[in-house]
Amino acid sequence: MPALCGSAEQQRRADPLDDDDHPSLASPGVTNLRPHEQHLVRYSGRGGFSPELVERAAGTTLVTASGHELLDFTSGQMSAILGHSHPEVVATVRRQVGELDHLYSGMLSRPVVELAERLAATLPAPLDKALLLTTGAEANEAALRMAKLVTGGHEVLSFSRSWHGMTAGAAAATYSAGRRGYGPVAPGNLALPVPHRTGAPLTEAEWRAQLDLAFELVDAQSVGALAACIVEPVLSSGGVLDLPPGYLAALAERVRERGGLLVLDEAQTGLCRTGDWYAFQRDGVVPDVLVLSKTLGAGLPLAAVVVSAELEARAHELGYLFFTTHVSDPLPAAVGVTVLDVLQREGLDARAREVGGRLRDGLSGLASAHACVAEVRGRGLLLGLELAGDPDGRWTADELGARVTRRCYELGLHVNIVQLPGMGGTFRIAPPLTVAEHEVDRALVVLDEALGDCAA
Repeated sequence: MPALCGSAEQQRRADPLDDDDHPSLASPGVTNLRPHEQHLVRYSGRGGFSPELVERAAGTTLVTASGHELLDFTSGQMSAILGHSHPEVVATVRRQVGELDHLYSGMLSRPVVELAERLAATLPAPLDKALLLTTGAEANEAALRMAKLVTGGHEVLSFSRSWHGMTAGAAAATYSAGRRGYGPVAPGNLALPVPHRTGAPLTEAEWRAQLDLAFELVDAQSVGALAACIVEPVLSSGGVLDLPPGYLAALAERVRERGGLLVLDEAQTGLCRTGDWYAFQRDGVVPDVLVLSKTLGAGLPLAAVVVSAELEARAHELGYLFFTTHVSDPLPAAVGVTVLDVLQREGLDARAREVGGRLRDGLSGLASAHACVAEVRGRGLLLGLELAGDPDGRWTADELGARVTRRCYELGLHVNIVQLPGMGGTFRIAPPLTVAEHEVDRALVVLDEALGDCAA
């Protein structure tokens, strides 16, 4: 993710891969571009591209053009839960692209039907009907569009540190970045405070009081047309913030009392990442709409919106329209079936709990050893390590995060720093679910060295 807060200079410093160490290309008005960037639009805010090209990847390892090897502890863009170039995914792609890759959007194929059936079998009732799309943003658009149609409302609630995508409706429900300078968003979008405090978890009495106040404000601003509340069970781009146990059920109750649907965006938490098949299972809450993406395609563009038969029937009766070029494409659907095969056969939910516990214990050890670590949090193999600024003012958390990220890259580890207003830099650590124990141990050694080097 790009840097999200502070001055322009702070934002530039916060991206460890956006530096001035490369000669300028002699293009009018363009400076400090590397040769491989000359013809590419920069799309990550004030952040930049990585310093060199990546040539190949396998498992948890990336190899750059210079031969530099990196442990990938972000699973690509939080997606490659089976690692890179998984042999079964490779075989599926080779087979399926030779048989049937793309169709007219109104046509169905066996992989699409099978994936919908297989997804329903992993979910509690009444979630049993799926719409197969490409990206998380597109799927969130489809979910919000359906919620607005069936409820007749237009208002959408989401967290103040949310990230749901960059398309119109999804961007309107995104508050962590990207709102300034693009004009008005869709009307009716309202923000909820995130129930989190670094260092000392909120008590149940505290988060319930916060939730009550939040809905007092919602009711004061609402015109009585709530369509949906869309949230992540763990706010990944918001700094890996896990909702307190019980919060999700209380939130669902308040949303449904006001006629809205609970939409859970499990782009990053779904399919075993947190140690359960779905993060909502911990709380015993079944959403009205479940959105999956990222992890479902294990690195390929595949997303799903899953709803009940009753909700789908009502939407169809009202003429629900979400007809896109790549809806129900057979190639990614076949990959999705393979992903479910591997997750189930190898018990990767249990592995996420086991290896995630090993990783969390190691990160907690780093927190004890380094005063610059403020907190370790998260679930399974989606963990956050928050940095603090120096009490003597020698560095800010943002500056330290940039240094540590750069040093990790030099030492052979790719990690992602999330920076938001009111928070220090938080490392979002999410290796593939197939990561080996020795790779976890190696990453901890690198983080230890990088923290020591950069905070010294």
